[in-house]
Amino acid sequence: MLHFAHQSEENYLKALYKLEQRPVKKVNNIALAKTLELNPATVLEMVRKMSERGLLETLGDKTIQLTDNGRKKALQIVRRHRIWEVFLVDKLQYKWNEVHEIAEQLEHVESEDLIKRLEAYLGHPTVDPHGDPIPDEQGRIKKLKTQPLGTAPVKTRLTIRSLANTSDDFLRYLDKIGLSIGAKLEILEIEDFDGSLTVLFEKKRLTLSKEVAENLLTDA
Repeated sequence: MLHFAHQSEENYLKALYKLEQRPVKKVNNIALAKTLELNPATVLEMVRKMSERGLLETLGDKTIQLTDNGRKKALQIVRRHRIWEVFLVDKLQYKWNEVHEIAEQLEHVESEDLIKRLEAYLGHPTVDPHGDPIPDEQGRIKKLKTQPLGTAPVKTRLTIRSLANTSDDFLRYLDKIGLSIGAKLEILEIEDFDGSLTVLFEKKRLTLSKEVAENLLTDA
């Protein structure tokens, strides 16, 4: 039971951290319950317990936020998750759309020695397979300066650095057209009618919808 309680707490910390990264940072009990797919009453009780442990706090307007200690713990979970994703893709040849759920299980293995050895074995990666930065041992994370592909002008040459959407469907679509993190593109044309883009990729012309372009994050 202690193991499952600890795992549940870590899921709360990571979910709250991710919610705080959105443009609208205020998080309430309902938003957290929706993210975790749990009953709001269950979440409210867990929030109370975690507040008592100094991991998060509830403000006067019912907003929930991580404390410094809670954020540090959340970043350690994110660190473990992303390092495991690198291992699964680089060493076990999983596809990038297959690793999230497996890494969700592995992230709860707390051995820092194991993670340090794994990180060294992988060559100290700085980003995961989806381009998201990996926090260091102290919980520091480097913010990537990126922009959606569609915001750059015609004739610009760009490199895909990260993704705004990491759903299975989107990752499979990118596999289908051959795009991945590190791919170099040149914008040839932006269609006035629907915002779709024609890009040059490896000497081939690709047409990307506006939605796809908005979810491909490139150099800023």
